[in-house]
Amino acid sequence: MKIKRIITGLAFLLCLLATTEGYAQFAMPDHVPIWDANKVTLELHKIADNVYAVSPTTTGTETTKGIPQATSAGFIVGEKGVLLIETMLSKGLYDQLYKLIRSVTPKPIVYAINTSDHGDHCFGNYLLPKETIVIQNEFCKENLSKNYENIKQFMIMLFGKGRGIEESVYRPADITIAINQTMKIDMGKGNSVEVINVGTAQSPADLFVYLKSASGNVLWAGNPFIAESPTIPWLFDGYFLEPVNNLNKIYNMISDKDVVVPGHGRITNKAGIKYTIDYVTALKANVEDAVQKGLTLEQTKTAVTMKEFNKGYELFNWLHFNFNVPNAYKDIKQNAGK
Repeated sequence: MKIKRIITGLAFLLCLLATTEGYAQFAMPDHVPIWDANKVTLELHKIADNVYAVSPTTTGTETTKGIPQATSAGFIVGEKGVLLIETMLSKGLYDQLYKLIRSVTPKPIVYAINTSDHGDHCFGNYLLPKETIVIQNEFCKENLSKNYENIKQFMIMLFGKGRGIEESVYRPADITIAINQTMKIDMGKGNSVEVINVGTAQSPADLFVYLKSASGNVLWAGNPFIAESPTIPWLFDGYFLEPVNNLNKIYNMISDKDVVVPGHGRITNKAGIKYTIDYVTALKANVEDAVQKGLTLEQTKTAVTMKEFNKGYELFNWLHFNFNVPNAYKDIKQNAGK
């Protein structure tokens, strides 16, 4: 079969993993599942009137210990209904999320936003009421429509069989947001939501959800800002230079007073996500230096250990040496001299 277009990022990785050889080549973390969806309990955090974050009960104690956490979510109650951020990995987690929404309001779920095409952010879409309007970025919808079954296998590989992933059924987005575009949603009562596609910040499927309110702003940061220290970013979608620019763009957009809900960690603020900025900035400088010296990738891995950022995150070595350094090296070498 001929491939008529260049496939990049996660789409390329999924095609690779569709073969036995591809699975064998993919570097696996020390333990799978990375976190166990069957053991996650979600809890509600009221940020302001009509504004809520939802995260695993363990995020408060385990984020700073470097233990990977399950997906965080949230919702805003508007005059006509609910805007939901994320639909989770499995029916069990979606049902918990839905129950938390119903503990606050009987209003319908009018909008559901997926900040990524990774299954832990969108595999619950098929459980939404049929009237709910699903919002994704353009690449997210395209990639899910073409690679849903492969993405399911990828999720099973990292998060285990028997976690409800197998039951997920593709549901297409109703609205998509193009790169460098923002959709604004007025939820009433002074709550205005901006759904932002700045391009690749972790993957080409990223969206940021930014609530602007008189009672304070809230950013749902998704996978690009996965958690605070000691967590480092997951740059395994094949990109580096563009994410560095876009991470800084979002970081500089918010204020010190804003609340930040990371993709997989405890609720924090701008200072809490600076660790991600510091890490990618240092990685860029170190790999640029290695490329200028003519080092090979393997030599760069040996040289760019960045021990100052290895502060106890369980997945540091897996991410840093298998994905973050290689992707930084690839992008920087390809762009050298341009």
